[in-house]
Amino acid sequence: MLTSYTLAEGRIVVRDGLSPEDDLSRAVWIDLLNPTAEEERAVQAALRVEIPTREEMEEIESSSRLYREEDTLFLTANFLYGVEGGEYGSTPITFVLAAHALVTVRYQTPKAFAVFSVRCQKNPALVASPDGVMLHLFEQIVDRLADILERVGSDMDRASGAAFRSARANIKANKRDADLREALLTLGQVGEVTTRASETLLGLTRILTFVGAEKDNAVRRENKALIKTLVRDVRSLVEHAGVLNGKATFLLDAILGIINVEQMNIIKTFTVVSVALMPPTLIASIYGMNFQYMPELSQAWGYPAALVAMMLSALGPVWYFRRKGWL
Repeated sequence: MLTSYTLAEGRIVVRDGLSPEDDLSRAVWIDLLNPTAEEERAVQAALRVEIPTREEMEEIESSSRLYREEDTLFLTANFLYGVEGGEYGSTPITFVLAAHALVTVRYQTPKAFAVFSVRCQKNPALVASPDGVMLHLFEQIVDRLADILERVGSDMDRASGAAFRSARANIKANKRDADLREALLTLGQVGEVTTRASETLLGLTRILTFVGAEKDNAVRRENKALIKTLVRDVRSLVEHAGVLNGKATFLLDAILGIINVEQMNIIKTFTVVSVALMPPTLIASIYGMNFQYMPELSQAWGYPAALVAMMLSALGPVWYFRRKGWL
């Protein structure tokens, strides 16, 4: 789908799809989402730039992701998407920064794009120039990543706090196990989201570094301060993501330690029961033998005496373990 944003008489004109009366050469921003071959040809003809294919966008070499062709910059990075729905992932997005227009090529919709589309319609100054559109869009992406990192950090604190409280409190095993399982799932999600967010921040860092080196030709004077602000914000988020990853690793080790302790307690209980049942089993085995001369078999007190002996032999190990502090 093609969406064009044109600045006309101080207001934004947004058009979806291709129509004969549209003049794409006047657009400030052209957003291509899952573009068709016809849409790609129309953009290429209007702006005289080559739109990269999806296969080219997925290449990982820096020379294939960040390069210049004449006066046009081609900038590609992986961006986090789908966190709200729980089915998140990373998708490559290409920014083609030409002299008179910005073209974005993508195959998923990070929420920052939808939010920025609404913002620029309310504030046309955000799309006054192609480089301004790109930098303000980066700003929206950084703000969105900050919100995501704050949220997953809060989720991690809440889940780990519930797990530790359950481990300390004398509550039912089912509730404690559920809290530990929820904490493990949350920590796994935190690890994956922060890793993908770090990948996005790394891509933004590379793009901003490349644009900074080309800013005399690619960025207008009034937008150069935005690059410094974005670099500073991205650096702070990278540090915050690293802190979250370290904290998640520590909490994961701690919760796995709690689970190991719980498992050891269960194994210890089975061990004590097994040891306590060994003497009664021995006595029962002895009196289960079919020898002719076993005096207790002919006595009236033989059966109760055997039961008492088995009971005492079972209680003896339990008393010993408790005295040693093993129970």
